Amino acid sequence: MDRAQEILDFWFLPEDHPDYGKPRAIWFEKNPAFDAEIRDRFLADFEKAAAGEYLDWTESAKGSLALILLFDQFSRNMFRDTARAFATDGKAREIARHMIETGFYDALGTFQKQFAALPFEHSEDIEDQKLSIDLFREIGDAVAFDYAEKHYLIIERFGRFPHRNKQLGRETTPEEAAFLTEPNSSF
Repeated sequence: MDRAQEILDFWFLPEDHPDYGKPRAIWFEKNPAFDAEIRDRFLADFEKAAAGEYLDWTESAKGSLALILLFDQFSRNMFRDTARAFATDGKAREIARHMIETGFYDALGTFQKQFAALPFEHSEDIEDQKLSIDLFREIGDAVAFDYAEKHYLIIERFGRFPHRNKQLGRETTPEEAAFLTEPNSSF
């Protein structure tokens, strides 16, 4: 099995698994054991991809989606609570744009489209946030759209995600500090 398929099977489960295509709670939980498993199994792939060694993966929908998972999801697990968790966000957005432009995105299942769209939801650029809103509206999952909208509203208000300030060495404003005490202020 190729590495891109191993990444997809790990995240989404193999296609013959009874839970394939279903949401998994573990995707968005803070779980040190899951983070360690991702680091143990996929850190070398992440490093190679970040160095450009897997660039040929962008020639397919499967490979492009695997790269997005490495750069936008696995990075958040492997490097949780550090600046490195966000270091490859730009690469993930670039590949997500590539997927849309090539039509690879349209060939994905709904559950896969959500992860291909997440790089825009994770962006601190308002134009990316607008694209995220459009993509999640089109996907049609009310819960996923609600999260996209919450992310958009934070960027619209602050121009950045205040919950990342500590990891990124940014000073938190008094308004951001007050916001961070509210529910749904971080993800």
